[in-house]
Amino acid sequence: MTTTHGTTPAADGFRMPAEFERHRGTWMVWPERPDNWRLGAKPAQEAFVAVATAIAESEPVTMAVSARQYENCRSLLPDAVRVVEMSNDDSWMRDIGPTFVVDGTGRLRGVDWIFNAWGGLVDGLYFPWALDDAVARKVCEIEGADRYRAPIVLEGGSIHTDGEGTLFATEECLLSAGRNPELSKEEIEAELRAYTGVTKVVWLGRGVYLDETNGHVDNLINVARPGLVLLTWTEDPDDPQAEISLDARRRLESATDAAGRSLEVVTLPSPGPILITEEESGGVDVVKGTLPRRPGDRLAGSYANAYVCNGRVVVPRLDPRFDDEALEIYAKAFPDRSVVGVPAREVLLGGGNIHCITQQVPDPDLA
Repeated sequence: MTTTHGTTPAADGFRMPAEFERHRGTWMVWPERPDNWRLGAKPAQEAFVAVATAIAESEPVTMAVSARQYENCRSLLPDAVRVVEMSNDDSWMRDIGPTFVVDGTGRLRGVDWIFNAWGGLVDGLYFPWALDDAVARKVCEIEGADRYRAPIVLEGGSIHTDGEGTLFATEECLLSAGRNPELSKEEIEAELRAYTGVTKVVWLGRGVYLDETNGHVDNLINVARPGLVLLTWTEDPDDPQAEISLDARRRLESATDAAGRSLEVVTLPSPGPILITEEESGGVDVVKGTLPRRPGDRLAGSYANAYVCNGRVVVPRLDPRFDDEALEIYAKAFPDRSVVGVPAREVLLGGGNIHCITQQVPDPDLA
């Protein structure tokens, strides 16, 4: 039985490590809901298997899955992937799982944020979400990590850190009406400092155009190392993404991190625009209360939504015109890791990508 702490990670000497620091493993959740994933989630399941397999070659992977999908999931995944039965509402482990923190003495704890499906009854994407809100606690139990239940609504995909005291977030997301409307920007920042151990928050404006999460930062940028940020970018001045990315670049280049360093920005090409086809839309069940998948709708595709694990980076393949360029940029940004591209359109059709479906467990022995 793990302990729920009434203090905060910062008060107890814990910090949120960067994703590029050493991991103990990775968690994912198996997709199945037919009102979000087309054709009974079969194509999405193939994509999740590909992502899990790519990660499992460098570190342990655990897949959480509902009881009704357990046998199917276990039969499709390689033996190296651990499969754990766990009830859930959907498959976005980045957002529903815990944010793990370490203290440098071998202790690992998890931050259990309040989850309300990206906006609750204001602009959330489905209801109910109680099963998802319980996932972080269950993951902490299995990992043997004591837990902090944070007092604010937040998803893991809405924050990035460099592991050295700097956190990145967007105003569009963290200040949205469906999350913590009773709190000011300064009060939200104080909670971020308390529960991640950072000393500085770099605020960006909006996230990727039409991102249904209200602009998660992990779809806009990827932190390659302290002082180096990869940014989604488009050269098309008529694309609404151009203004968003330009504003983000200006903010990043005018900011300093917690150590006082200026930030170097490397741009990633934007795929697409990627639109939902009629066939793809027709394969999704229409259910009242969930976000519809309509033909012609633009998807928030981004190469920033990649996952950095031990020894490799798993990058979504989304557009043949730009895939190789994106992989080359990652190879230069992560010279000590191999870079693997995985076809990820099926994940994007569900509303996110590779980073959104993964959550790292840091090595508790990190200094």
